[in-house]
Amino acid sequence: MDDFEKAIFFSFDQSGAVDAQLRAQARAYCDQAKLSPTIWQACLEKYRVSQYPEVQFWCLQALEEVTRQRYRSLDPQEREFIRSSLLAAMCNYDIEDQATGSPGSLGSRTTFVKNKLAQIIVILICIDYPAEWPSVFLDMLSQLSKGPTVVDMFCRVLNTLDEELISLDFPRTAEEVAAATRIKDAMRQQCISQIVAAWYSLAAMYRGQMPYLAASVLETMHRYVAWIDISLVANDSIVPMLFELLLSPAEVPVLRGAASDCLLAIVSKRMEATSKLALLEKLHVGEVCSRITETQEPEFALKLTELLTGLASEILECSKKLDSQPKSSQTTSALEAVSVMLDEVLPSVFYFMQHGDEDMSSTTFQFLSNYVARMKSELECNGKQAAHVAQILEVIRNRMLYDPSSKDALDGPNKEGIEEEERLTDFRKDLFGLFRSIYRVAPRVTKSFVQSALLTALSNPDTPFENIEAAIALLQLLGEGLTEDGLRSNNGILGEMIRALLSATVPCHAHRVVALIYLETITRFVRFVQWYPEYIPSALAAFLDCRGLHHPNPSVSSRASYLFMRLVKVLRGELVPYIEDILQSLQDTLSAVTTKTLVGRGDADDRCYAFEAAGLLIGMEDIVEEKQLKYVSALVVPLCTQVDALLSTEASRGDPVGPPATVTKLQQLILAISHLSKGFGEQLVTNSRPSIGNLFKQTVDVILRILVVFPKNKALRTRVISFLHRMVDVLGSAVFPVLPAAIQQLLSDSEPKDLVEFILLINQLVSKFKVGMSNILQEVFPSVVGRIFTVLPKDGFPEGPAGNTEEVRELQELHRCFFTFLHAITSNDLSAVLITPQASQWLPDVSQLILEAACHHKDVLVRKICVQIFTRLIADWCDCGSMDEKVPGFRRFVVERFASECCMYSVLQTSFDLRDANTFSLFGEIVTAQKMLYEKCGEEFWMHLATKLLPAVHCPPNMAEQYCLHIQKSDSKDLKAFYKPFIENLRPQQNGNSSLAAR
Repeated sequence: MDDFEKAIFFSFDQSGAVDAQLRAQARAYCDQAKLSPTIWQACLEKYRVSQYPEVQFWCLQALEEVTRQRYRSLDPQEREFIRSSLLAAMCNYDIEDQATGSPGSLGSRTTFVKNKLAQIIVILICIDYPAEWPSVFLDMLSQLSKGPTVVDMFCRVLNTLDEELISLDFPRTAEEVAAATRIKDAMRQQCISQIVAAWYSLAAMYRGQMPYLAASVLETMHRYVAWIDISLVANDSIVPMLFELLLSPAEVPVLRGAASDCLLAIVSKRMEATSKLALLEKLHVGEVCSRITETQEPEFALKLTELLTGLASEILECSKKLDSQPKSSQTTSALEAVSVMLDEVLPSVFYFMQHGDEDMSSTTFQFLSNYVARMKSELECNGKQAAHVAQILEVIRNRMLYDPSSKDALDGPNKEGIEEEERLTDFRKDLFGLFRSIYRVAPRVTKSFVQSALLTALSNPDTPFENIEAAIALLQLLGEGLTEDGLRSNNGILGEMIRALLSATVPCHAHRVVALIYLETITRFVRFVQWYPEYIPSALAAFLDCRGLHHPNPSVSSRASYLFMRLVKVLRGELVPYIEDILQSLQDTLSAVTTKTLVGRGDADDRCYAFEAAGLLIGMEDIVEEKQLKYVSALVVPLCTQVDALLSTEASRGDPVGPPATVTKLQQLILAISHLSKGFGEQLVTNSRPSIGNLFKQTVDVILRILVVFPKNKALRTRVISFLHRMVDVLGSAVFPVLPAAIQQLLSDSEPKDLVEFILLINQLVSKFKVGMSNILQEVFPSVVGRIFTVLPKDGFPEGPAGNTEEVRELQELHRCFFTFLHAITSNDLSAVLITPQASQWLPDVSQLILEAACHHKDVLVRKICVQIFTRLIADWCDCGSMDEKVPGFRRFVVERFASECCMYSVLQTSFDLRDANTFSLFGEIVTAQKMLYEKCGEEFWMHLATKLLPAVHCPPNMAEQYCLHIQKSDSKDLKAFYKPFIENLRPQQNGNSSLAAR
């Protein structure tokens, strides 16, 4: 190894064995060598004699740089020398290794060296062929007899040429497209027929000796079929050989797959429809493939499926083109040929879709979707086409089955079962999409198929779990998008299936996935049960016995609670005769929610839907008041008693957070009461039957004690607030007496996130009760504002990374939520709350905060809310006819500050994009605010405009005069139409106005 080779080795070192400084020196030495004018000569020689792959690769890299950067500037003789040397490197090196090595040897050069050599030769072809190097392909062909190393390099060169220049799978520049056209045209005229003949001879020669090399030859050939004369490959020599390779189980799978790729390229050749059909009829690919009944090699199976799908897609495309042509005897005959060929190929497509792996079958979805789309109506789906549709449905059913070996894992489910469920759920998306398409065009065939699958599954008690689950899942799919009228009038096949499902004993109902799909499907068709009430007992039994709420699997019984609630919502009126039995059956489920700590919050939440179902049943006015009171008491009193008992036990301990078990239990109890209350309306509990309302009032008193005993527990606090939301809807104004104490407790030690939850509750109260909230708001508003100003940053929110923390995001959310709070107050005639003696101290700070947000907040919707707040306050507090100000100083503030900073300066900023829909909506609110300013502040506002504001923004006198006239005389719509071009014309007048920019 000489010094040059050592430098290359050191520069390539990644192991750390070479000192970093020495490696840097080696790289610098090599980089300097590349600058030599004769480096290409040294590289060609060193490549020829060196035995080290690293050295060979470095030399080729240097040669590549020369060919890309300096080759065109070399003398013709030097260019010729480079070409001949590289061709010799391709055709002569490794011949000795091949002769002395083992049979089938492809020489000693590593793959990355071979690929780099092929890449450089292709660069030269792109530059010099055919003008300067017309013999390149003929020279290569003449050297193929030297053996497999030359054949291997020949394939690599052609493959690289395709990848780097010819293939349309990659985006190409105009220059590349022109070069590709030049090279293809020259090859067609000069050598492509010889190259194709060589491919045939080489594949035939090496299929037995070196099948992987033969496969490489065929893989190269399939790349070129798209642009060469089809007769060169679709002939009596090549096609029979491809079929022979395809059909022979003795051949290695990779060679059979390469033959399949070649056939796919042939059938996919772009041609006129009639010519394509003639070609496909001549080839009989479908007939040949039908002889392949099975394959154990997934890779070959995938290739074969792609071939069959490609063939079927081409046939369909021909059909589509023929349909668009004028009808004639020729097109009719061609369409008949299409039908025959589809009948020939479809069985094989279906076979391999059913028996292959998921990757293989997924390649057929697009074809099958196109095939289904070809059927425009049910009338067309008959005979063989109906049989094909049934086969597709059978494929869908078979491919949507769970893996039988996962039965126990799915029943848990354990980790393996969860993964299998997620895998199949994802895979079924395409399957179900195809099923829906079929159902749209062939509903009769689809329903008949599902009926057969369902009845077969239900009739055999030994039906495997995966078969019964799939059959019920298909029935559930039939119910998607089915209108009530459609279901009501459907007393045919679909009705028979629903009756069968409700009446039969479902095999494997104890298995989790079967139980879940069974309950989901009954819920899907609950309207059918409503219209055929004789099936109500069957539906109730399915939910109330061991198939539903009493299923041994907790995930099933939990989900059943939610689904049962949905069923009760629909059948509520029809279930009155069954209430006693239902409540009796629900008793242990309801008890479990309140007496046991359920596994996981989600499980507890779902089981609490059983309380909602009970509430929906007993909350109807059809029930006698005495009975209703008895039912509600039986549910509410034990819940409150348990809450009281837990709080009494914990109160003496003084733990402000509480032990986890107690907290979880309290959350379950609060949730149970909330769900129960959803069955009761405000009218019933406050007017018709106040005794029921009194029971729910007691729950409020009990639940609010949680805030006293556990003031620091955020989870309980959130749950209590949600409970209060619910009670506001149920009790209405009857909840007022407890609100002040609850609000003060909620405000105590509240953090930004807590304040957001609290404000949302207050907003609900204000929206519901409006001026009825006046006294409560007057009492709590100073505390709310004081707490908010305590936690909001005094100097605004930080920018950059510092502004992207969870703490800052919570403060920003509180900031936005505060404006919605003020908006709720002002838009519900409660603005007097802001100027009570207790609250008035905060008014300057509040006004400034609203103004800043109206002008500068990043959220345009927040700015809009703030402008609306000012508009309402101007309407409420400013009266141009009164000498005494209702709110001293406010009129001057809005005239001088709001009118200037928000209505003018902020709108003149170029960032105020009037093309944006939200910003334009904000613009409309600003116009409305100005109109309100003039109506309420009159001459004071007009004079401020004319003498101060408009001169400050360099408004020309004529424009200022028009604006003032519009303010006085136009309505809001006309003023908005004027104000937009006014602002656009005024913006150029600023000329870098520093005062405006500062604002």
